[in-house]
Amino acid sequence: MTTAFISLRSLAFAALSTLACASSALAAPTSASAQAQARYRHDMAVCNSGQSNQSASTCRREAGNALAAAKRGTIHNDPGQYQSNALQRCQVHQGDDRVACEARILGQGDLSTGSQAGGVLRESITVTPAQ
Repeated sequence: MTTAFISLRSLAFAALSTLACASSALAAPTSASAQAQARYRHDMAVCNSGQSNQSASTCRREAGNALAAAKRGTIHNDPGQYQSNALQRCQVHQGDDRVACEARILGQGDLSTGSQAGGVLRESITVTPAQ
């Protein structure tokens, strides 16, 4: 009878331990989810402060859309992908214009950043001799 009681107590302890671990794991947000929530709170603070260069309703909608995309796992912040996309946008140009576009993307020329500039402004000056 004592062995049966000890086995039952061990089984009950194991079940309670498993339940406690599972409930804490479900209650704790994942790192990606916590980061997405923190980003959303930051974005909303920017929207509410009027520093977003967008209307407040547009800013809030974009913040909500970004949060939803992060929860779906469809937001990828890969700098290599940004550069690849930028180089693909240069494909619409031909000849020297395309070469100059690709050079700007690869870091040549002047670079300005900031919300007033609309993100990243890349500028290069090409001097051509008079004909």
